[in-house]
Amino acid sequence: MKTTWRPFLFVLVCAFASAEAQDTEEEDYSMYEDYGYAGEAGKTYASPKIKGLSPNRFVNVAYDLQSPYQMSFSDLGDYAPDADWTAGGTSEIHATGGLRVNANIPVVSRNSIVWQMGANYMGTRFNVANPTAHPILQELDQRTLHTAGLFTTVFKPINEKQFLLFQGQADYSGDYTFMDLQPLNTLRYSAAVLWGKTSSDRKQWAIGVARTYKVGALNYVPIVLFNWTSRSEKWGTEILFPARANGRYTFSKRSLVLFGYELEGNSYRLDDLSANGNSFEIRRGEIRPRIEWNRQLVGFFWLNLQAGVRINYSFDSDELSSGADFYRGFFGDQEFKALSSLGTSGYALVGISFVSP
Repeated sequence: MKTTWRPFLFVLVCAFASAEAQDTEEEDYSMYEDYGYAGEAGKTYASPKIKGLSPNRFVNVAYDLQSPYQMSFSDLGDYAPDADWTAGGTSEIHATGGLRVNANIPVVSRNSIVWQMGANYMGTRFNVANPTAHPILQELDQRTLHTAGLFTTVFKPINEKQFLLFQGQADYSGDYTFMDLQPLNTLRYSAAVLWGKTSSDRKQWAIGVARTYKVGALNYVPIVLFNWTSRSEKWGTEILFPARANGRYTFSKRSLVLFGYELEGNSYRLDDLSANGNSFEIRRGEIRPRIEWNRQLVGFFWLNLQAGVRINYSFDSDELSSGADFYRGFFGDQEFKALSSLGTSGYALVGISFVSP
């Protein structure tokens, strides 16, 4: 089991080398681009796009797989965030992985406003070597962690340079099954509001604030968007800090590489450990430095191959009274019900996307 993830890396390298060597006829996507909207009475609006960005994915289906690592938990109790603790249960995790599906569909696309709606699903299954070592390990071994969500994005130009951007999301996360759902107070809400400028057809930036579960527990953070493409259109950035930050190198109109990191996480209810109307939740957050190769297969279908490292940020647990969440942030002293330690693991992801023009 120690080499579970290595074949993915081998496939990534071989596919990349083969495709770049055979890259011949290219589709000219610039024919679809529009960087300055002409509105009513000739008024010009800022565009949501700049030159050179990676294709916007309308639908993406992917599978994620992590290599083995070790997971430890404290005994269930009450622990200050900075408490010393000893492991009450430890096990090797042979493999971790699952299906990911994301759909993002335009609802309104006008010069004066762009509105998109979407849905996402992510399942994570843990193959635990010694599940009886701890109640949380046993729960993770027996059930899949699910996240099913709905989200919306609204891009509102103010004039030819300035714009407002709103993103909102509701996620339903836990170890439920689709025949045995959990209470609706398991829903967790995220949102972001930004103001920004499209400085040119190659640069776009914005600042704002977000309510997020990207590192597991509820947090409020400032955010910065910075999209940029060089004059040669070979190099660029696609950044929404701190959620993700990517550099970009474009080989051709059919092939590009992103390199950087992304934060992933949410708050997952564990049913068998939730009692008396309370919700026992794992605050899962992870950092993923990675490299991602995107390659056009045919038409608007693209292959996405990703390889990197999964670094644990949080896998601690809270008990929420009546399921009501609270804000601990970076400096709160609310007690945890269990503390944890996860080893770092390699990971690989392969996906197929249907992209926009």
